[in-house]
Amino acid sequence: MTNFLSLADVTDLNALIQSGLDAKANPFADQQLGKNKTIGLIFFNSSLRTRLSTQKAAQNLGMNVMIMNVGQDSWGLEMEEGVLMNGDKAEHVREAAAVIGRYCDVIGIRAFAELKDRDKDYQEQVMHQFARYAGTVRRPVPIVNLESATRHPLQSLADCITIEESKAKLSLARPKVVLTWLPHFKPLPQAVANSFCEWMNARAASGDVEFVVTHPEGYELAPEFVGNAKVIYNQDEAFAGADYIYGKNWSSYTQYGQVLTQDPSWAVTMDHMNLTNNGKFMHCLPVRRNLKVADNVLDSPQSLVIEQAANREWSAQAVLKEILQNLA
Repeated sequence: MTNFLSLADVTDLNALIQSGLDAKANPFADQQLGKNKTIGLIFFNSSLRTRLSTQKAAQNLGMNVMIMNVGQDSWGLEMEEGVLMNGDKAEHVREAAAVIGRYCDVIGIRAFAELKDRDKDYQEQVMHQFARYAGTVRRPVPIVNLESATRHPLQSLADCITIEESKAKLSLARPKVVLTWLPHFKPLPQAVANSFCEWMNARAASGDVEFVVTHPEGYELAPEFVGNAKVIYNQDEAFAGADYIYGKNWSSYTQYGQVLTQDPSWAVTMDHMNLTNNGKFMHCLPVRRNLKVADNVLDSPQSLVIEQAANREWSAQAVLKEILQNLA
């Protein structure tokens, strides 16, 4: 693995999931891999789980960690080419990425969608500009996606790890996994939902899960992410017999960045969960209680949200381990 920008960078998904589970069982087994190596974590947006879990995973592997919040700890960065820089951005990504690449052996980037221009967001400008300028021909610097405009692959890997270890405990051979839209009062990116679809479709293709997506009309995700998932517009129908419910809000893709409805009936309640096969509830966090999900769901034994968040450490460690092995 050179970069980790999406599922396309993964050569063996089952092996990567197992690597995460192995790291969980023995966190410090590969400490020598990261000795004298430095990772820079560059945040254009806020973070809790991604920042802490990636830092912890890197330290488990013996790496030095540097963290920077762009615009607060650094100058604002210009991403466009050929522009007259007479605005609020004091430094161009060409110089910034090149310099960071000299300091770091691996760079993690977090940059959300702006939800103004769909084509621009889906081009993943920030990720590609850092990948372009951070390294040299002789010394490429791997880029790790800590959540981008269209994807959150470290979260999706943690989700896969969570489902894999849970289904083993429950003796589920091919669980039904349902991604459900949740109501929210402001527009949120499609990144987590896109990424979850991408990874669950891969799991479904290998026979590991049955995958269903449910949402109100108008909230269809990009076709390349929906893939072969079964889309059901009736939430109760989708929940019937489900083993895992994954809740997430996203704004419209077709009417880009818009909130088309705030229908509270789509919030997950215990009545909804009672339609499932004693299903487990998952959410990437943070979650607005009683707006998206009822307290009694989040606080029930059916909730996996804390274990899921804890597994972010092991998803990051599995990815960093593979990158470090490639650097050796």
